[in-house]
Amino acid sequence: MIHSLFILNPLGDVLIEKHYRGHIQRTICETFWDELGRGTPENISPIFNTPKYVLVHISRDSLFYLAVLDGEAPPLMVVELLHRIADTFEQYFERVNESILRENFVSVYQLLDEMLDNGIPFTTEPNELVEMIPPPTLVKKVMGGITGSSSVNADLPAGTLTNTPWRKNGVRYATNEVYFDIIESVDANIDPNGIVVSSEISGEVQSLCKLSGMPDLSLIFSNPHILDDVSFHRCVRISRWEQSKVISFVPPDGSFKLMNYRVKGQLQMPIYVKPQVSFHNGNGKVSVMVGLKNTQGKVVEDTKITIQFPKSVSTANLTSPIGTVSFDDSTKTCRWTIGKIPKDKTPMLEGSVQLQSGVTTPDSMPVISADFKIVMFTVSGLKVDSLSVHNEKYKPYKGVRSVTKAGKFYART
Repeated sequence: MIHSLFILNPLGDVLIEKHYRGHIQRTICETFWDELGRGTPENISPIFNTPKYVLVHISRDSLFYLAVLDGEAPPLMVVELLHRIADTFEQYFERVNESILRENFVSVYQLLDEMLDNGIPFTTEPNELVEMIPPPTLVKKVMGGITGSSSVNADLPAGTLTNTPWRKNGVRYATNEVYFDIIESVDANIDPNGIVVSSEISGEVQSLCKLSGMPDLSLIFSNPHILDDVSFHRCVRISRWEQSKVISFVPPDGSFKLMNYRVKGQLQMPIYVKPQVSFHNGNGKVSVMVGLKNTQGKVVEDTKITIQFPKSVSTANLTSPIGTVSFDDSTKTCRWTIGKIPKDKTPMLEGSVQLQSGVTTPDSMPVISADFKIVMFTVSGLKVDSLSVHNEKYKPYKGVRSVTKAGKFYART
């Protein structure tokens, strides 16, 4: 399936390379970098062809994960595998960047050895990997350097030969707890009048399970009919969901992603963004208003507005009584950091821009994007109705939290 795997930093330097079916020269990364230079990582296709190979890539934490294929393979499976590799690194190292990968060079290669066999996905369940390759600590690094011993366990994980390989046997906790996080990202295009042109919600349910024994859980949503394109962790019994919309599963131990979903159609946006931008004789006037719309009284925080002006803009003088405003002359980008949107005031950004000498009208209009976060709120209205625990006698503590954040949230000018 995968011939070779490369991990590159933002400058195009190869940090990690792993070859599963013969060696491939690093020059293949130059082909990828040339393609990347024609656009941003978000806008170029994740899959493109070369005369001999197929390149599949994702971008996570300013790093590029590049898979090189030499034959037919399901493209979405490769994309999902790359995301699984990135997720595993995050679970092991808490955060992932260039220096972290260099510091944990040995652990990274050990994980890649276990996750793929001859380029084919083999062991990708984080709980199994943690049992085989314990997360690195300073003591283990020092002992490994002194003794030269491997940190890979010689024994197979306890659950490998059972019907639930994602969960090890004999798990015991003094306090039994299970938590669920519903995280939704809002993608939207808004016209200059604040009307939503298109919108979509991408959601996921993350879980933290600290339950003893072998519990069997049943999770029921109050409105499961709104969910589209649902995908589950392999612990979920698909037939039960298809028949009665009940998520029935034996959970892995620790943190895991229970499901992904999408919600399509016209939705009530939690905030509105109304920009007014006009140009005349080389000068431009800018006015951007941001306000609350449908938040059910919840606080909208970490609000940021980014205005990408065309290259023909030379200077900008933009101010706002709420938040801080900065303008980058090199990238022609204005960043307006609002923070929490007040309920009694409407944040407004106003000012003027000057075009370069000899330019009367810009070659394109500014692009405005918004970023925000709302805790304990789901824009889709998805709610958990009940959670039942079977096969065990204890009554665990249960918690559900929800977060809505901006995805690709754009306002037209």
